[in-house]
This record gives sequence, structure tokens and C-alpha cells, in this order.
Amino acid sequence: MPKVKSEKKARLHNEIVKQGILFNKQFGQHILKNPLIIQAMVDKAAIQPTETVLEIGPGTGNLTVKLLEKSKKVIACEVDHRLVAELLKRVQGTHLQPKLQVMVGDVLKTELPFFDVCVANIPYQISSPLVFRLLLHRPFFKCAILMFQREFAQRLVAKPGDKLYCRLSVNTQLLARVDILMKVGKNNFRPPPKVESSVVRLEPRNPPPPIDFREWDGLTRTIFVRKNKTLSAILKQTAVLTMLEQNYKVHCSLSNKVIPSDFDIKSLIDSILSKEEFESKRARHLDIDDIMKLLHAFNVEGIHFS
Repeated sequence: MPKVKSEKKARLHNEIVKQGILFNKQFGQHILKNPLIIQAMVDKAAIQPTETVLEIGPGTGNLTVKLLEKSKKVIACEVDHRLVAELLKRVQGTHLQPKLQVMVGDVLKTELPFFDVCVANIPYQISSPLVFRLLLHRPFFKCAILMFQREFAQRLVAKPGDKLYCRLSVNTQLLARVDILMKVGKNNFRPPPKVESSVVRLEPRNPPPPIDFREWDGLTRTIFVRKNKTLSAILKQTAVLTMLEQNYKVHCSLSNKVIPSDFDIKSLIDSILSKEEFESKRARHLDIDDIMKLLHAFNVEGIHFS
């Protein structure tokens, strides 16, 4: 008798297939199924019984249930109405039901509520905007324990000179302490993603650095576009010069400052870079203190990046 192939796919999807739910790739749905990793994420969050937890993308509630057991309240933000129904059904009639609040909608377009801790296995396609949505949220929260694609996690913690060091690295490290807590293989999810994952802890810096983040972001956006080029070469590109000259003229207008008839933005940039010894430096080697120093030098001369 021929050997019958095992129904591997059906076994993997088990309860979800029985419930008639197909995962939506558009929403990046990969349900974390390993209870040991779920418990480890909850433990790393060190949730107190008086604390409110924000969970993004709760899926079928494997992580949500564990969070509810530890916290005063869980606010779960889910965009998929089908999974919202499954999540509510899972806690219905239990002692956990009064502690769960569900927000239906896109977390990037929804006003975030007050929370103490964020724990989430997030859709990877919203990783970058979500990180900054959280870090710029006020009032401050204690920490966030988040599952990311492994390469994204490595970018978050990269240091000057590292291959993966980029604008994401400096912007995140400016606003938070970042640590990779554990690696997570693709087979711990249902269905398995195409990439490996890592769990990251973000702890917002409170108080935050005393700088205008829009200015900082404008500078890093400019210099990290070509992070291997010298700052002198990057800041003298036509588009950059035009933007900086326009911003300088607006600054002078608002400050009632007269612009000299022989004013040349390129010469002013040369002067600043030379004075601070930055002309031959490259963005990939600059640390946060270097970028702060550079930003201050430009702002003192009335050149702004936002």
C-alpha cells in the first residue's frame, strides 16, 4: 500500500484552519506559536499588576492571554476584524474579559492611549514608523518588548563603522536604549515568515535629549542618504544646497537679519565644516555626539534642516 503523505500544512494551521481563518499576507500576519518564547517576552517586560499594556497585532491572542494574566489591563490594537472576533471569543466568559480593551484599526493612524509597557509581535512592514511612533509618544512608557525581522533589529543596535549602521540606528539610539534580547527562528511562527526574527527591548530616554528632533531627523536624513561619501560632498549637492539656502533665508527673514549681497551658501557650509573639522568625515563613522555637534554648528549660523 502506498505511503500516505502527512497533512503537514493542516497540522501547522490546526485550530486556525478549523475556525476558517486564512492569514492575510497584506497585514504581515505570522502568529507566534511557541509558548516558551511568548512567556520569555512577557517575563522580559517585567509587567506589574498595576500596569497597562499595549499590544499591537494580537492575532489569535496567544500573547494577549499571558499579558492579561500579569497586568491590570491590556489594550490590543488589531486591524483585522476576523482576528478581533477570535480574540474576543477567546476571553469571553473568563475572568480576563474585563481586563481586555480592543482598538480596531491601523496603529499608525490611531491615536495611541496611555500605557506603561508595550509588548508585541508586530507586522514587519510597519517596523520603522512604529518604532518612532512609540518613541515620540507622550507621556513616556517604561519599555517596549518587540519582535522584529532580525536584520532590522541589528540595524537598531548597530554602532558607527558597522555595515548596518544607518539613520535608523542613530535616530533610535538618540531616543532610547536598545538591546537585542533573543533570536527567534522562523519555525516558531504560523505560517513561518521568510526571515529570521529577534526580540528587542526599547527603553525611552527620559528626559529626552534637549534637541529639536525634526532638525535632527532632517540632518540625519540628508547625510545618511550617501553614508559612505564625505560630508563635504553630500552637503554640496545641488538639491541640498538649494534646500539649505532657502531655509537660511527664511531664518534671516524671521530674525530680521540682513543677507549680504555677496552671500554664498556653499562658502558658509565650507566654513562650518572646516571649523568643526568635519569636511572629510563620513556619516557611517559619526556617533550621536558628533551629529549633535554638527547640528549645533549649523544652527548657530542660522542653517536649519527642517
